[in-house]
Amino acid sequence: MPQMQLPLFPPGVTRITPVLAFGKEDGRVTYFNGSMPVFVHDEDDVASFRMITAQFYVNGNATQAQIMRAFGVSKISLKRAVKRYRAEGPKGFYQPRKGRGPAVLTATVVAEAQQLLDEGLEPAQVADRLGIKRDTFSKAVRAGRLHQGYYGLDSLLLLLAFMALARLGSIESLRYRAPGEWGKLLGLDRVPEVRTLRAKIRLLALEDRP
Repeated sequence: MPQMQLPLFPPGVTRITPVLAFGKEDGRVTYFNGSMPVFVHDEDDVASFRMITAQFYVNGNATQAQIMRAFGVSKISLKRAVKRYRAEGPKGFYQPRKGRGPAVLTATVVAEAQQLLDEGLEPAQVADRLGIKRDTFSKAVRAGRLHQGYYGLDSLLLLLAFMALARLGSIESLRYRAPGEWGKLLGLDRVPEVRTLRAKIRLLALEDRP
């Protein structure tokens, strides 16, 4: 399954349309209509990003093509956000998942968990969302019932090797490189987002597994 495409927020101001733009500073993303700020959220607040971009489209402020081009997100991701906005409004992006009793790792739950991992969520986030004990979830990952995401071990090791050859001094520096161009080196559509790469390295470092 394809990885969830996270938005790209380069430093400075980026145009979405002739009158709509966004800028990133100190981990905060601000959207402008002309010179007037109209909305602000944290850089890692994906729910707010999906809400505001869906609102821009539904209200006629920007087209799908303009939003996808500005942020590097997929058409299907934007369509899902628009569908949720039309059905539930802005509050639909912030409602907690409906509660249920503790989940067991049935085939259905495993499939749902794997989909969330493929979308880029960390194991702890998936466990909490599905109501599974984190220890139970970690055991399933170690046993091979679940694997983390779209990027395999070969891709991760090759990416780290290419980063070293390019003299990138830290994982964080990958944030300022074109994910699509680097992805071509690995035969993928894009390289993992920095937060995802950190999580995968942390997972590989568990229990002397390196």
